[in-house]
Amino acid sequence: MYIHELKTWPGFTWDDKALSEKLGQVRHNMGLIFGQMNAAGFKQKEETLLKTLTLDVTKSSAIEGEMLDTEQVRSSIARRLGIEVAGMITSSRQVDGVVEMMLDATQYFNLPLTTDRLYGWHSSLFPSGKSSLNKITVGNWRNDETGPMQVVSGPLGKESVHYQAPGAKRVPVEMDLFLKWFNEGQHLDPVIKAGIAHLWFVTIHPFDDGNGRITRAITDMQLAKADKSTQRFYSMSAQIEKERNAYYDILESTQKGNLDITAWLLWFFDCLGRSMDNTVDVLETVSIRNRFWDKHRDTALNARQKKVTDMLLDDFFGCLNVSKWAKITKSSTDTALRDIRDLMSKDILAQNEGGGRNTSYSIILN
Repeated sequence: MYIHELKTWPGFTWDDKALSEKLGQVRHNMGLIFGQMNAAGFKQKEETLLKTLTLDVTKSSAIEGEMLDTEQVRSSIARRLGIEVAGMITSSRQVDGVVEMMLDATQYFNLPLTTDRLYGWHSSLFPSGKSSLNKITVGNWRNDETGPMQVVSGPLGKESVHYQAPGAKRVPVEMDLFLKWFNEGQHLDPVIKAGIAHLWFVTIHPFDDGNGRITRAITDMQLAKADKSTQRFYSMSAQIEKERNAYYDILESTQKGNLDITAWLLWFFDCLGRSMDNTVDVLETVSIRNRFWDKHRDTALNARQKKVTDMLLDDFFGCLNVSKWAKITKSSTDTALRDIRDLMSKDILAQNEGGGRNTSYSIILN
């Protein structure tokens, strides 16, 4: 039996005493982060915001197995927020749709969450009307024509069912109840409300696809209400992506349990706290990036060099070598080697120990 089948659904309960210490710590960390941001310079604050939102969009999609181009996401967000960044590129309809949903949720958090607004978010996620190659119902609740909405894993024919959502006929009533609570239930602590909203919406699972991403957008919307700010400096989605297995485990056990959701809320607070801890790392990365570009503000770089240097200053995976440069920039190995040697002459890159086929390069930060 799933929690939505219980007679008292959705009468969630929790132990306030068990939550109080961790809730207090989360609130304290929120204050610290915004204190740090207020003390930071405008450029650093803007860059941290852009990096956090880019993480939020890319990692929320990554949880569902969809890998978005980070530079497209960054460019799309910068354009919509009026942030000037070098080397902006054209973004796809798919990327723009995910960005539009996330920014609508966080930039307009004080507006009511309505059925039409959710339909609009869903349409933004699936501009072609398809999920992968499959045609789905877009901009409307699911109808379960192909069977019940289930969360499954495993190979075809040997799937394990982890969860089955309420039948499609229940969805309109369930969503009316959820939206009324979300818009009017102001007596709850807003952080507790974020945890409940996340669990409640993903349990209803009202759409054919995209439920996870919309769940996290709703969570971010409620956390923006808790912060009383449109500026996002921590990413819950990025932390959930890091802890994906634990996330699915606690979600499954909660949805198969009773309506006492204390354990779920404790996990939610812990995950939220760890996402805030990562803000310190983001701040340091932004500081390094800003110091680097201040030092090289008059250094002439071509578009390929600017792109790879930005990647090295961010989250570059592994070591940089000639073949990787050529692949990233879609250039020949000869062009890649010329670009690299030019950056070495400008004290931007240094060759690592070793040579031959294993020759690699690192960025010079000091």
